[in-house]
Amino acid sequence: MLRRIAPALLTVLVVALGVTALAARPTQDSPRRSADFVVLAGVAGLRWEDVDPQSTPTLWRMAQEGSIGSLSVRSAHQPTCPVDGWLTLGAGSFAGWNGSRLPGGCPAAGVAVEQPDGIGANLPDQESVVQYNQQRLPWNATPGSLSESVRCSVAVGPGAAVAAARPFGRVDRYASALPADPRTLLGSCVLSIVDLGTVEGTDPATRAEEAREADAQLARVLAARPPRSLVLVAGISDTAQPSRLHVAVADGPGWERGWLTSASTGRDGYLQLVDLAPTALAALGRPMPERLFLGRPAVSTGGRPAELADAINAPADADREAAAQRDVSGVFFTLLAGVQVLLAIGILPLLRRARPHAGPSGPTPVSGRVVAVVELLLVAAALTVPAALLADAVPWWQGDHPGWIFAGVTAFLLAAGTAAVRFTPGYAGTLGPVGAVAGLTTLVVGLDVLTGARLQLNGVVGYSALQGGRYSGLSTVGLGVFLAGALLAGGWLAQRVHRGWRPAVMVAVGGLAVVVVGSPFLGADPVGAIALTAGVSVAAVISAGGWLTISRLAWATMAALAVGIGFAVVDLRRPSAERGSLGRFLSALGDGTGGFAVHRSSTENFETLVNSPLTVLALTGGLLVWFALLQPWGGLMRLFGIYPAVRAALAGTVVAAVLGGVLDGAALDVMGAAAAMVVPMAALASLRVLGHAADRTRPVPARSFADGADDDSGSGGVGPTGGGDGPTGGGGPLGAVHPRPISGPPASAPPPVTQTPDAPTADTPAPDAPAEPSPGVDAPAEPSDTPAEPSDAPAEPSDAPAEPSNAPAEPSNAPAEPSNAPAEPSNAPVEPTDAPAEPTSGGAAVPPRQVTRSSTEVAAS
Repeated sequence: MLRRIAPALLTVLVVALGVTALAARPTQDSPRRSADFVVLAGVAGLRWEDVDPQSTPTLWRMAQEGSIGSLSVRSAHQPTCPVDGWLTLGAGSFAGWNGSRLPGGCPAAGVAVEQPDGIGANLPDQESVVQYNQQRLPWNATPGSLSESVRCSVAVGPGAAVAAARPFGRVDRYASALPADPRTLLGSCVLSIVDLGTVEGTDPATRAEEAREADAQLARVLAARPPRSLVLVAGISDTAQPSRLHVAVADGPGWERGWLTSASTGRDGYLQLVDLAPTALAALGRPMPERLFLGRPAVSTGGRPAELADAINAPADADREAAAQRDVSGVFFTLLAGVQVLLAIGILPLLRRARPHAGPSGPTPVSGRVVAVVELLLVAAALTVPAALLADAVPWWQGDHPGWIFAGVTAFLLAAGTAAVRFTPGYAGTLGPVGAVAGLTTLVVGLDVLTGARLQLNGVVGYSALQGGRYSGLSTVGLGVFLAGALLAGGWLAQRVHRGWRPAVMVAVGGLAVVVVGSPFLGADPVGAIALTAGVSVAAVISAGGWLTISRLAWATMAALAVGIGFAVVDLRRPSAERGSLGRFLSALGDGTGGFAVHRSSTENFETLVNSPLTVLALTGGLLVWFALLQPWGGLMRLFGIYPAVRAALAGTVVAAVLGGVLDGAALDVMGAAAAMVVPMAALASLRVLGHAADRTRPVPARSFADGADDDSGSGGVGPTGGGDGPTGGGGPLGAVHPRPISGPPASAPPPVTQTPDAPTADTPAPDAPAEPSPGVDAPAEPSDTPAEPSDAPAEPSDAPAEPSNAPAEPSNAPAEPSNAPAEPSNAPVEPTDAPAEPTSGGAAVPPRQVTRSSTEVAAS
């Protein structure tokens, strides 16, 4: 009964863990009205390295009293040109100007601003820009949404006119520059947008002069600001490739000495350009068009250093790290893909020659030292991504040659991790390296997530704040290696327990991983949690053995759907400003705009599939597994037969990685990151299993199948006989001393001896002694003094030489008497003996018959 309801109970447990992890959300203060007026002042290209007490004293004092943060200026175009930044500010969503531009450049022509009445202005190109954003771009942005949400707005400068123009092109109040006394103009409407100029170029002196001019204009704005007003200063855009992080400062009631953050970033000190529009409306207490805004209102949090210089150094350092990450990340993943391809090619001849051959001829075995070196290289390849993640704990980006420093730190950590795995107890076992690598990977990524995912942000194998996609939680690469490590670790642990407990172990380990991935406090990846739930369910239902049947697949599918539906119901019940990505997507489906989200996801999947080096990793791993490891000579099928829990873990990894990548718009990136760890470990384990393919596995009398125990789950290891970690219980890499092969005489058997009539030896007894025939030879049996009874117990082997006999023995149904009465034949199985080979009538030695079973036979039984 319990066995029948076990799948349902496991499904309920996984669903409960997943929904609980996804439903809990950090408490957030609801934005409240804090100002009667809002002034948005933008400076294109302004970065934190341009701010200092000498060049920008006004901005320095404002940052001292207000809240600060790093601003990501992502828009619908790359790079975000000034006109794109102003347009995105006014749309509250990723928008772009439709003017012609060179690849990687900005439109050459300026924005046409007409002033027919001297009060407001008109942008004749605005309507075509709106159509371009709604019909050609995937974000469904509506330029002018911010000004449409207030009764009146003011624009100062051409850039501000782009942000303040309504969808049909009208600007309510407009001035090409600040008047002598801007007090009246800034107080005429609740929302004012001011263009303070541009800071561009790479020459420090030029940038300092332009920042000084913008700071002088800011001083006039602050002097004329209306009472009870909020002033937001932002580096509104980039001015050239590559993208950088920019300045964001808020000064007003309730914004004193803190960090700027928003629900769209989830990390203190980081803000997006699309957050500025909802921040202005929230400060004014105005309702915001949720369907049109992608951003979320900003808030001020504590924890900022008391000294402004120390506080400003944090976002400036983050900008340098993000810029260095962009340069190093592409090279790192390209090299990783190349190394893994070379390893995949180099391991093919080892797989072909790994299995010992019992015949007189066969491939020459590979040297044990060569195999040991290859195994260490496979371990190092599997640990490369965790080592690169851990390398971001060292500020390598602050040096003069950040790429080389990162390479050195990563190499050192990789060597240390490989040595730790090599000297871990149990490394000699077949699954020893798999368990050690999986556990170490899960530990590194899990600890980083538990401590705030600081190594993920702007990390080489993490996510970049410049891309504006993610600012907290697990990255795409982190999700891939974490789910692979957690499932492999669960499979390794499950293999070491009784078969009946394996599904429970997989659910326990996988359930904790689902909580880490999906919790908004930790991984903050609900899509990844749903995908991991499906993978854990698949791994659990086949961890005890058997195939992935339709019913088992149905339970796994039901678990993933239940987690997704449960979280969706909880998320939709929240206020619209607090919903997660899944709730917002379902809301978009309800109001008819969900097609844009689907289009964006499909576009992102295609672009990632074509451009990402991780696609090469995923394809290379798949080709190696399909055309080599899964072949009869590849060893992986043998590994699956002996270790069903490991097979279950690998199957669950594939399911979770593919679902997580496709649903999250990452194509094969999650699969590629998982393959970077899983495929080397699968190849290493296959090599070791092939090295034991000719091992003998003797039956253990004390163990039976009646109590439900498996031969591959004995105490002291996970080998078929319970004696170790390998198929024979001994484990060990190739090149180690193995038991005797499948065919041929025992290792201790002496060479054949020819019988001579005049030279009796210990192996040739006297002629008048009775002789016992060797097994398998038709000769009379020796009489027995006791009745011979059929027995299922194996006979005890004898080390003494058999006594030859010349007297024939006749079968009889009566018990044998002490005289020369014949013995009754026995049905007991013949056990192998260590006795030397017996001579036949022809004088040739015949080896004893070996009635034993191989490792595969034991596991299959």
